[in-house]
Amino acid sequence: MQKIESHASFGGRQEVWQHDSSSTGTPMKFGIYLPLQALAGEKCPVLYWLSGLTCTEQNFITKAGAQAYAAQHGMVIVVPDTSPRGEAVPNDEGYDLGQGAGFYLNATCAPWDRHFRMYDYIVDELPALVEANFPVNDARAISGHSMGGHGALTIALKNPGRYRSVSAFSPIVAPSQAPWGQKAFQAYLGDDRETWKAYDSVELVQNALAARLPLLVDQGDADEFLQGQLKPELLKAACEKMGHPLTLRLQPGYDHSYYFIASFIGEHIAHHARALKAL
Repeated sequence: MQKIESHASFGGRQEVWQHDSSSTGTPMKFGIYLPLQALAGEKCPVLYWLSGLTCTEQNFITKAGAQAYAAQHGMVIVVPDTSPRGEAVPNDEGYDLGQGAGFYLNATCAPWDRHFRMYDYIVDELPALVEANFPVNDARAISGHSMGGHGALTIALKNPGRYRSVSAFSPIVAPSQAPWGQKAFQAYLGDDRETWKAYDSVELVQNALAARLPLLVDQGDADEFLQGQLKPELLKAACEKMGHPLTLRLQPGYDHSYYFIASFIGEHIAHHARALKAL
């Protein structure tokens, strides 16, 4: 691994690292905030944050204001990039497919299947790397925004026992029923819609084998993507049908931007801190 950024922040350090990924076959970057406790050698719990379409690790670490809250709770925050990148990596002219749009799945269709294995990267490779190289314990939480909210919810639901808590901002809860998700799933997974269900929160909630972690979702009611792409009412209906615990907060006046995330990130980090520190 190579450390490419390091900045003092609220008594801790915000760093960015690069490494060669066996999952994607490319170099990958991730941001990591290490609070004072971690710098002193204490093993701390970890929140994994998954960003949305077009983002890199930089968006969250520079715009969300999360470091102050992570320092307060003694929490490490790990922020991976949203996809593999590079000249040899397939791409698309649209912002919602290809580089910057990995959708946190394992692609099975060419030309994407060689590099676009973000599910394996987030679930297995990145935590193993973090736990081997930084002062963290095995208490994990996961959260994200938009496409990353989709990733956080699906990954938590598919991996019972791996995470102690999950939350999302403006998640794509039913990508099989939304234009963003349909475009990506058809390209990455092919035409068989049965395979799409493995990466769809609404479908996973209705699976009896899904992890029953309580879901915390914040959604702005002035979000320009609310009706066409996000459709939180579908998640609410699925959770009510299955008795799955869900706290869905519709926040008046908020849009899809990092102004929204920064307004409520402190509450989300406190939510995760309570779960991560619980015995």
